[in-house]
Amino acid sequence: MTLASRLAAVALASLLAGGTAFAQTAAPAAKTDTKTDAATADKKAPKERSAESLECSKQADAKGLHGKERKKFRSECIKTAKAGAAAPAADKK
Repeated sequence: MTLASRLAAVALASLLAGGTAFAQTAAPAAKTDTKTDAATADKKAPKERSAESLECSKQADAKGLHGKERKKFRSECIKTAKAGAAAPAADKK
Protein backbone atom coordinates (compact mmCIF):
# COMPACT_ATOMS: atom_id res chain seq x y z
CA MET A 1 0.00 0.00 0.00
CA THR A 2 1.27 3.40 -0.86
CA LEU A 3 1.34 6.34 1.45
CA ALA A 4 -1.46 8.10 -0.44
CA SER A 5 -3.79 5.14 -0.21
CA ARG A 6 -3.09 4.77 3.51
CA LEU A 7 -3.89 8.45 4.08
CA ALA A 8 -7.08 8.06 2.07
CA ALA A 9 -8.10 5.01 4.13
CA VAL A 10 -7.41 6.84 7.43
CA ALA A 11 -9.35 9.89 6.24
CA LEU A 12 -12.31 7.74 5.20
CA ALA A 13 -12.29 5.86 8.52
CA SER A 14 -12.15 9.09 10.51
CA LEU A 15 -15.07 10.53 8.54
CA LEU A 16 -17.16 7.45 9.23
CA ALA A 17 -16.26 7.37 12.92
CA GLY A 18 -16.58 11.13 13.41
CA GLY A 19 -19.88 11.39 11.57
CA THR A 20 -21.77 10.12 14.57
CA ALA A 21 -20.42 12.99 16.67
CA PHE A 22 -22.16 15.46 14.38
CA ALA A 23 -25.44 13.57 14.25
CA GLN A 24 -28.47 15.52 15.37
CA THR A 25 -29.87 14.42 18.70
CA ALA A 26 -33.52 14.52 19.66
CA ALA A 27 -34.71 17.56 21.57
CA PRO A 28 -35.31 16.95 25.28
CA ALA A 29 -38.91 16.40 26.25
CA ALA A 30 -40.74 19.44 27.57
CA LYS A 31 -41.23 19.42 31.32
CA THR A 32 -44.83 19.39 32.43
CA ASP A 33 -44.54 20.36 36.06
CA THR A 34 -47.99 21.49 37.19
CA LYS A 35 -46.65 23.24 40.27
CA THR A 36 -44.56 25.71 38.28
CA ASP A 37 -47.31 26.21 35.69
CA ALA A 38 -49.80 27.12 38.40
CA ALA A 39 -47.32 29.38 40.16
CA THR A 40 -46.51 31.34 37.01
CA ALA A 41 -50.20 31.61 36.15
CA ASP A 42 -50.86 33.11 39.59
CA LYS A 43 -48.06 35.63 39.18
CA LYS A 44 -49.25 36.73 35.76
CA ALA A 45 -52.95 36.97 36.49
CA PRO A 46 -54.00 40.16 38.30
CA LYS A 47 -55.84 39.57 41.53
CA GLU A 48 -59.48 40.49 41.87
CA ARG A 49 -59.93 43.63 43.96
CA SER A 50 -62.81 43.89 46.38
CA ALA A 51 -65.36 46.67 46.30
CA GLU A 52 -63.91 48.04 49.53
CA SER A 53 -60.43 48.17 48.01
CA LEU A 54 -61.65 49.97 44.90
CA GLU A 55 -63.63 52.51 46.93
CA CYS A 56 -60.69 53.21 49.21
CA SER A 57 -58.43 53.68 46.18
CA LYS A 58 -60.88 56.22 44.77
CA GLN A 59 -60.89 58.09 48.08
CA ALA A 60 -57.09 58.07 48.19
CA ASP A 61 -56.98 59.42 44.63
CA ALA A 62 -59.43 62.18 45.56
CA LYS A 63 -57.18 63.17 48.47
CA GLY A 64 -54.09 63.04 46.26
CA LEU A 65 -52.27 60.55 48.50
CA HIS A 66 -49.13 58.78 47.33
CA GLY A 67 -46.54 56.41 48.76
CA LYS A 68 -46.63 55.48 52.42
CA GLU A 69 -49.51 57.84 53.20
CA ARG A 70 -51.66 56.19 50.53
CA LYS A 71 -50.78 52.71 51.74
CA LYS A 72 -51.61 53.59 55.34
CA PHE A 73 -54.86 55.30 54.37
CA ARG A 74 -56.00 52.38 52.21
CA SER A 75 -55.13 49.85 54.91
CA GLU A 76 -57.18 51.68 57.54
CA CYS A 77 -60.00 52.38 55.09
CA ILE A 78 -60.32 48.73 54.07
CA LYS A 79 -60.30 47.59 57.71
CA THR A 80 -63.09 49.97 58.65
CA ALA A 81 -65.08 49.13 55.50
CA LYS A 82 -64.89 45.39 56.20
CA ALA A 83 -65.72 45.91 59.88
CA GLY A 84 -68.69 48.06 58.90
CA ALA A 85 -69.90 45.47 56.39
CA ALA A 86 -69.61 42.66 58.96
CA ALA A 87 -71.63 44.50 61.64
CA PRO A 88 -74.98 44.59 59.74
CA ALA A 89 -74.57 40.91 58.86
CA ALA A 90 -74.29 40.11 62.57
CA ASP A 91 -77.50 42.07 63.30
CA LYS A 92 -79.50 39.91 60.86
CA LYS A 93 -79.07 36.79 63.03
